[in-house]
Amino acid sequence: MTSTEHLSKQFDIDLETLRSRVLQMGGLVESQILSAIEGLSTGNLQLIEQVIADDHRVNGCEVSIDTECSHIIVRRQPAAGDLRTIMAISKTVTDLERIGDEAEKIARMAKHVHERDRLQIPRLADINHAGDIAVAMLRKVLDAFARLDAAEAATVIRDDLAIDEEFRSIVRQLITFMMEDPRTISTALEIVWIAKAIERIGDHAKNMAEQVIYMVKGTDVRHTAFEQVEREVLS
Repeated sequence: MTSTEHLSKQFDIDLETLRSRVLQMGGLVESQILSAIEGLSTGNLQLIEQVIADDHRVNGCEVSIDTECSHIIVRRQPAAGDLRTIMAISKTVTDLERIGDEAEKIARMAKHVHERDRLQIPRLADINHAGDIAVAMLRKVLDAFARLDAAEAATVIRDDLAIDEEFRSIVRQLITFMMEDPRTISTALEIVWIAKAIERIGDHAKNMAEQVIYMVKGTDVRHTAFEQVEREVLS
């Protein structure tokens, strides 16, 4: 094996290690979302506190992976597709960290709700449904990232439209709820913030999907109509 071939092989190993660490971070973030929503549904304050306490682990993953991206750029001086991959990974872990922040926000709001001994949480079934959509989007985009599947990534961008509509529907219903019984305003507003956090998780999953398409196709599809994104991934 020549020196050049050895360096190329080692670079491939470095990139694969980076991608694996992103997927591990994604698994941690997914568990944070699921635990936060379960804590809201069940009132399990121990679970809620664990989500809040574990946010530092997500932050640590972002810093560590970003640092490794910088080191690889310095050591390998990648070009073209390899540099594109490292840039996309760096942006992806930023979105994962922000998803972790939204999971922590859900947990904090859930804690406030249950500390007031609220036995009935308005629109809980709708919140759970929106949470299911958000988690499914995250799982799908992580799978697309692992397999470098631009077509599957495009479906995540489409799914973001559904979660946006869920959020708007929940807000409309909660406004009616508050108007009918002003005593529920504090709890209803906290549920609005939870719904908004879930909607933001969808936004970050969409951002990650755009980065997958950038890695695979070399095209920046941010701020692009979905129909045009579809044409790009199928071309």
